[in-house]
Formats: sequence, structure tokens, C-alpha cells
Amino acid sequence: NFPWPVKGAGNMATATQRKSNYVVIDAERCKGCHLCIAFCPKGVLKPASRINRMGYTPAEVNEKKTRECTGCGICALMCPDVAVTVHRLKKR
Repeated sequence: NFPWPVKGAGNMATATQRKSNYVVIDAERCKGCHLCIAFCPKGVLKPASRINRMGYTPAEVNEKKTRECTGCGICALMCPDVAVTVHRLKKR
């Protein structure tokens, strides 16, 4: 089980189950440019330890820093492959 949502892994958490903002990366769409990693101000993302079906090393969420995501969306803005989705929790 993953502590963050992973597309296609059958473990998609809903925002109500989460205690912090989170990022979802479509690993099969990612071409491994790692711009999202370079621009994340909190270092929440890292290169994956595997390759996708197209032979690229996608980005993934760093397990140790997943709760540090501020939901700023810079990673999604920088992604030329539209492989990053940011989910922000609503403030009550």
C-alpha cells in the first residue's frame, strides 16, 4: 500500500481521508523531464526507482515528505506532459 495516491494502483485516497495536500503523478504519461522535481519548493517529488512502459524514469512522491506538500501547484504548472495533478484540501 502506498501512503499517497498512485494512478492505477487501486489505492486512490479521497481528500476527506487525507490530512494534507497531495500530488498524483500519472507515471505512464510522464516522460521523465523532472521539471516538477526541480521546481518543487518542498522537495516532495523525486525520480522513481523504476521505468514506465515507454522507458522513461517518471517522477514520484517522496514517501518521507508527502505531508509537506503545500498544494502550491508549481509541479503541475511545470509539467509539459500534464502528468501531475495537485489535490488541495479545503480549509474549514
